[in-house]
This record gives sequence, C-alpha cells and structure tokens, in this order.
Amino acid sequence: METPFSSLLILGRQPALGVAELEGLFGAAAVQPFGPSAALLDVAPADVQFARLGGSTRLCKLLTPLPSTAWAGIRHYLLENIPKFARDLPEGKLTIGISLFGVGAHLKDLERMLLEAKKAVKASGRPVRIVPNKELELNSAQVLHNGLTKPGNWELVVVSDGKTAYLTQTVTVQDIEGYAARDQARPFRDARVGMLPPKLAQIIVNMASTGTQTAPARLLDPFCGTGVVLQEAGLMGYDVYGSDLEPRMVEYSIGNLHWLREKFQVAGDAVRIELGDATSHRWNQPIDVVAGETYLGAPLTTMPSPQNLRKIIDNTNAIHEKFLRNIAPQLQSGTRLCLAVPAWSVVKDAYVRLPVLDHLPELGYNAIKFVHAKKQELVYHRENQLVARELVVIVKE
Repeated sequence: METPFSSLLILGRQPALGVAELEGLFGAAAVQPFGPSAALLDVAPADVQFARLGGSTRLCKLLTPLPSTAWAGIRHYLLENIPKFARDLPEGKLTIGISLFGVGAHLKDLERMLLEAKKAVKASGRPVRIVPNKELELNSAQVLHNGLTKPGNWELVVVSDGKTAYLTQTVTVQDIEGYAARDQARPFRDARVGMLPPKLAQIIVNMASTGTQTAPARLLDPFCGTGVVLQEAGLMGYDVYGSDLEPRMVEYSIGNLHWLREKFQVAGDAVRIELGDATSHRWNQPIDVVAGETYLGAPLTTMPSPQNLRKIIDNTNAIHEKFLRNIAPQLQSGTRLCLAVPAWSVVKDAYVRLPVLDHLPELGYNAIKFVHAKKQELVYHRENQLVARELVVIVKE
C-alpha cells in the first residue's frame, strides 16, 4: 500500500487548529487529516520547521502501513519486527517507547507486549530499556526525559483511523520548556489583558502565512499587547511591527522583545513598536502580513444578562468594524490577515460571533475557507471559558 506522505504529525488539544495551521503553511493538497488526532503531510520531516508549529505535539517519520488495524495484528507485527529493526541500529543500549493513537488496546495489553519485545531484543544480545507507559500515549515530557528522539533510541508511534494503521517514528516533540519560558519567564505580563499562549500565537502567525513570504517579511500586530505574537513571529524570522492603544502595553512589548533577543538569540533588530489606536492609526509601510489577537471586549467572570451581553458585543463589534475599515486602504491587495477575535460562549460548544464577520466583503475583504477545517472548529477555548477566541483568516481584496 503506497502513500505519497512522508510525515505524520500528532495534533494538539484542538486538532482542527493544528490542521488549519498546516494547511496555511503547506497548502491543502499537502495535508490530509488522519483520524481524530493526527495529520499526514507530503513534506519530508527534515523540511518541516517543527519548532514554529503551535498546533502539533509530535513530528513523526512515516515508516510503513501496518497489515491490520486490530490490536492483535499490530501486536504480532511489532513483536516480529522490533528485534529486526534493533539489529540495524549502532551498538549500545537501546531505549524504546511506544505510543498508540486510535488503536483499540488496553494499557495492560501494551505493557505485556512491551515486556515480550524487551525479552526478544535481549535474546539477540542487545541491552534494552523500555519506557513504561502511564497511558497508551507517552507525553512530551516522557519522550524528552528519556531521550527517545536521540540517535539509537526510538519512540515508535502507531496511529490508526480505523481503516488504515501506520507505524511511525518520532523525530521531535514540542519544546515544552521553551514554551514555558516564553510564557511565564517574560519580564512583563498582565493577566488583566489576557495572556495569549505562545502556541496559539504561533498558530495565528502560521494561519496568516501563505508559506510563500520571503524572509524577512514584515508582520504587523495592530493590538500587540505584551508582544506574544511579535515574539513568536520574530523567532520565525519575521521583521515585527506592533502597535497598541495603551502606553503601558507598548513599554511591555518593547521590554519583552528586548528580553527575547537576549534569551533566545533572535537575529537582527527589525523591530518597531509604537503607540496607536487601531481604529484610526496610520502604520508605516510595508505591511506584508497581519496577525494578532484583537480587543476581546470587557472581561467577564460570569455571563451577563442577555441585554448587557448585547451591549458588550455591540461595543466590541463597533471597534472591530472601525479597525477593519481603517486598515483596509493601508494594505496591498492580497495581504492576508489572521485575527483572534472574541466569541462568547452562551451555551456549551455554541458561540455568539462578531456580527461584522458576516459583512467582510462590504469592508473590502474575502474570508479564507479551509479545506480540512470547518469555520466553527476554529475557536480556541478552554473549559468554562466565557470568552473564547475565534481565528478568522481574511484577505484584502
């Protein structure tokens, strides 16, 4: 069974966001969702800049389709072939971990198979250590702590969509320590304006990208806040340009980006941060791409009455409409924008959207429709969150 794909990515908590991110970067034809938690990619693992992906937790090299999707067949294949694979590795102790996604097995089934595989490899004369599973999938910390992506070690990942199963090998996993540092160790943070996770900032930047910008393209965040989107774009090689209505936020962004350059050795000084109301500001040219989290409206600890909620939505909508009208004549035709805008959770898994999103052509924009992700799936949210973030991708006509 041949496949044109050479990479498989394990997606994050909200898989649709990860798929849309991949589609934005590589194009719809290169991406194929696979089961509920993975995506196949027609790009060699060595050519995937995994560190810039916020919506995927693992990058795997596709090894082979498996002869069965049933656990019994998968187990038989692994027990037969793991000792053969081990013989082809350089001498030394081998550390093996296995993760299962979409496979109908119990943890005890996997534990028994791992013990049998360990005995078979040992019988061939090779020392081996098995990483014990707490669940069917090892987490990123386990993969990193046990060095499973280092030469001579393995994390074998079996992924099934119920019709086809693939055996893959993990090439790299998310840098959880790097994300934590860029989120929690920054010198300037402010919970009152919301704290955008660096992973989500990466997704926003990547969905704004067509994958064709030549470095250094210039990225504008018109609501830059503490600079999270700008920091992630800078790490990707963009020249970054931010503005914000509040002087304090401008100072915070400048301080955080200065810290970033020192901490992560970001090359270049192509950074511009300025004070400006996004509904009336005139930005410096050029602007190659626009990405950011907009004004999310009044912060809420409880859901207000329908009347008060309507006032909040109307006020927030007016600001967004003024912003879109203001920036439109300042953008070249074809400029792409990805904006994280507010969506209010009135009932579980149902959101009230900004009314202006239904009138984008009147403002000079066309909405981008993703092939592999539905519009209603592109809402970043957490449990019991009253105001979620809808990711909207539009293009200047």
